Amino acid sequence: MRLLNFGSLNIDKVYRVPHFVRPGETISSESFQCFPGGKGLNQSVAAARAGCQVYHAGTVGQDGEFLLEVLRESGVDIRYVRKGSGVTGHALIQVADSGENSIILFGGSNYENDSDYVDQVLEQFGEGDLLMLQNEMNDLDQVLKKGALKGMKIMLNPSPMDEKLASMDLSCVSWLMLNETEGKAMTGEEVPEQILNVLTERYPGMEVILTLGEEGCVYGFQKLRIKQKAYAVKAVDTTAAGDTFTGYFAAAAAEGKPVDEALSLAARASAIAVTREGASVSIPWRREIM
Repeated sequence: MRLLNFGSLNIDKVYRVPHFVRPGETISSESFQCFPGGKGLNQSVAAARAGCQVYHAGTVGQDGEFLLEVLRESGVDIRYVRKGSGVTGHALIQVADSGENSIILFGGSNYENDSDYVDQVLEQFGEGDLLMLQNEMNDLDQVLKKGALKGMKIMLNPSPMDEKLASMDLSCVSWLMLNETEGKAMTGEEVPEQILNVLTERYPGMEVILTLGEEGCVYGFQKLRIKQKAYAVKAVDTTAAGDTFTGYFAAAAAEGKPVDEALSLAARASAIAVTREGASVSIPWRREIM
């Protein structure tokens, strides 16, 4: 199974703050750092560092060459990435002393993917290949539908959640990777078990992985439920926790590993990532986990 990640490429501008800025408040940042990021890039890096052959597609601006270098160094095949004329997508990230983060996104070149480009990339893939998607690019619904028509297995991380995504028909999605906030937005439910019940009844062919932060995660497929604990660590920066989990799970799925093994591998990788600052730079290599 080949893995194609049609995803975002962002520059993360990270500000360390004592607490998240409140309405009407001005605070001073304790530090500033610039990192490669974007959910697409992070997840590709995670899957590649997990040992999977990953192909990345997406558009980067003229100021984003260093993002491509990060992908190369992690072992990601970037032959399908193209350079656009606009500004690279970027994120303004507040990281509080508690380790929690708050993020503002600007899509930039991630929203320059036209239909012809999407078709050219998907022509190189087919039935049984894995297509990884997030909601940080334009025309997500069209990419999803075109991938499904080619018989690709689709893994979707519905982040950031918006009204358009909430109204999409996701019946062609094989794996849905989401957190509690996204689960509530999609189902109206707050209790994890109820979120899973709604989604697995709505989409009986879909495997749902609901991440629960410090409580770990729970997997749902039809009536089956598998819980995975989170490993206790001292969190420094949780920015890449979800992306690390998703990328490692995708790599394990591409290898054909059983669900419980895939969940355990992803949970261990995510635990290591949150002990380090930054997004993609915090993602561990598989040898560190083993």
